[in-house]
Amino acid sequence: MSPQQIARVVGGALIIFALIIAGASSTYVVQPGHRGVEVTLGKVSSVFKPEGFGFKLPYITTIAPQVIRQQTAKMDADCYSSDLQQVMIHVRVLYRVPEASVVAMFRDYSGNPFDMLIKPRVAEAMKEITALRSAEMIVQKREEVKSQALESARRKVGAILFIEDVVLENINLTKSLEAAIETKMVQEQEAARSRFAQQQAQIEASTAVIKAKGEAESINLRGKALRENPSVLELQVVERWDGVTPLVVGPGATGANMLLPLGDLVPNQTVSPNP
Repeated sequence: MSPQQIARVVGGALIIFALIIAGASSTYVVQPGHRGVEVTLGKVSSVFKPEGFGFKLPYITTIAPQVIRQQTAKMDADCYSSDLQQVMIHVRVLYRVPEASVVAMFRDYSGNPFDMLIKPRVAEAMKEITALRSAEMIVQKREEVKSQALESARRKVGAILFIEDVVLENINLTKSLEAAIETKMVQEQEAARSRFAQQQAQIEASTAVIKAKGEAESINLRGKALRENPSVLELQVVERWDGVTPLVVGPGATGANMLLPLGDLVPNQTVSPNP
């Protein structure tokens, strides 16, 4: 093979290789959960690329992928309560980049969106909310602290990023403060049990008084009825008679008086009518 033929073969191979490289650099793929930002010779396009396959100018245009799916990051917020107690809160933040903010985030901000925008604002919100409460109330009202801190952090971040949720994973206090709060809670529980026992005793005493008053009134009413109408007693005797003839019938016993029971007789004794 002559030198000219060799040169032609080498030149053809270089051309084919260049075409392959150019073809490869003229396409792009945006993965699911991402959007692509187009940059041509240092100029950022105002329109992002959706996920999927596409073409671009080779060599001079690049597609920078930006995540839009929800992300999770952890942080620690070193706060102080209203009673000047140190409170360390371990926070988990759920956030995402809205599609409308993809290009602005790439063009106007550098670094991780969480570190540069979300983390300092969530920490600031946590410090503001905890400074309004005692350390004990921060522990007892952690859901209220969480919701108010989330609302405050969203206002501070604005619309460029969206904070989905803030989770307070753990609230750490000093050992002495934890012991003091635990002692106070035990004392409050014991006081609550004592108040309950007192209320139960008062209820039982009131019930006994009401019952006694009712019985007394009932006795008074029965006595008054008997005084005003003595025949009521005879009617009750007749209603309760079991049909057995009484053992003793005294002189002059008539009507209901004949049905009155004698009671237990003394053995070996005879009861006789009066002379």
